[in-house]
Amino acid sequence: MDTNRERPISVAMLALGGQGGGVLTGWLVETAEANGYIAQSTYVAGVAQRTGATVYCVEMFPQEAARVAGQLPVFTPYPVPGDVDLVIAGEMAETGRAIEKGFVTPNATTLIASSHRVYSMPEKEALGDGIMDLSRVADVAVRASKQFVCFDMQKAADETGSVISSVLLGAIAASGALPFDRQAFEETIRRMGKAVESNLRGFAAGFDGVNEAPVQDPVIAIEKASPRGPSGRALAERVKAELPEAVRDIALHGALRTLDYQDIRYANDYLDALGAFVQADNADFDYALTAEVARQLALQMSYEDTIRVADLKTRRERFDRIRKHVAAGDDQPVRVVEYFHPRIEEFCDALPSFLGSMILRSALLRKMLAPFFRKGRNISTTSISGFLFLYMLSKMKRIRRTTYRYKQQKIFIDDWLDKVTAAVCDDYDYALSVARCIEIVKGYGETYERGRTRYLATVGAAAATKNADAVRRLHRAALADEQGRVFDETMAALEANG
Repeated sequence: MDTNRERPISVAMLALGGQGGGVLTGWLVETAEANGYIAQSTYVAGVAQRTGATVYCVEMFPQEAARVAGQLPVFTPYPVPGDVDLVIAGEMAETGRAIEKGFVTPNATTLIASSHRVYSMPEKEALGDGIMDLSRVADVAVRASKQFVCFDMQKAADETGSVISSVLLGAIAASGALPFDRQAFEETIRRMGKAVESNLRGFAAGFDGVNEAPVQDPVIAIEKASPRGPSGRALAERVKAELPEAVRDIALHGALRTLDYQDIRYANDYLDALGAFVQADNADFDYALTAEVARQLALQMSYEDTIRVADLKTRRERFDRIRKHVAAGDDQPVRVVEYFHPRIEEFCDALPSFLGSMILRSALLRKMLAPFFRKGRNISTTSISGFLFLYMLSKMKRIRRTTYRYKQQKIFIDDWLDKVTAAVCDDYDYALSVARCIEIVKGYGETYERGRTRYLATVGAAAATKNADAVRRLHRAALADEQGRVFDETMAALEANG
């Protein structure tokens, strides 16, 4: 690090809430001041709901150089694009944002980033797959910076029982981007006196990670399915014996998902349906249709209802995950409160088919029950009463096949499968587009109803022409916005063009 300079060392950091950006900047300032530097830190808070990270700026200047010059340095309150020596990104999307803002300069900037992802609200709220493709960010970062340090620092923090800010500090120390040695940073952690042992472990993991880990491609690989128990292994054997190799991985994922959702009989029903498609499919297309049906069928068969929600929220893994997320110690209590606001439709979905149907058809019964569904409820799953309520609701999966929603969903799925099967006889590409467009139908309540309406409109509009491109256009339009403006416009344009 060249310290013979007349301008301050400039550090920019883009961090999300909970990543300890303020703590990290405090460590940097403390280290600088303890080693003969004048330092200042400022920040500009990001917008709520993860539409932007907080941008921290740290600048430091040698006290001796200031004494010789006879004046104090003038620090900037915000990183100046093109004049930043060290950029720190607490998450992969923020790496791209830092480059876009101009903070990263070739031959001048060391860029340190964690390769993990924290999905933004627009990604989570998207009706379809809204996850941003960051596969090229690492390549751009290598070209845009003097030095690019990147590995999964959140994973390192989890493994050492520390926080990502301490791992980032270790990576900073190892990169040589600042004129301080490892011992200087470690002494700062000790001087601050908070969670010293865990922070030192995280620091060591970050320091070692710079030398051990290559620059990682941020693309998340699809994990291999891991069948467990007799039922899982039996399904794996059946998949291997009955389905072509091209669809085995996705089919096993689907079979295990339906097993977890309901039971082994339900999973075998899933594989029975896939077996029928293999006979109708075309090996020349590498069984692309069966693979798509395998993915979509698993999602449709494991539809969301109140029973499923209760099941997921009362699992031990969920409580373990929450405790880990808030870094709770073994002797520290954690209270979890879930918010529920089911509509009368979701209530009827979990009732026996005849009863649910009767209530939904009766205006009088709906009016009598309406007051019970006007407000949401907070249920503490860490209290005995709250947990038992949801736990008993989750056990209703044993009678799920008798419920109103199960009957309706089965009719809907069978109709979709019939449409795809019939489409194969006309055009393979058209059949593939019909198989894919059912992903419009997801969620529950109003979201499910909107998706179902748009799906039916899509396949209805394309039925006459059997045009795969028209189905794909309507499919994309259906997921473009919640209000349906783009879908309505696309539908009108297709109708106008005949």
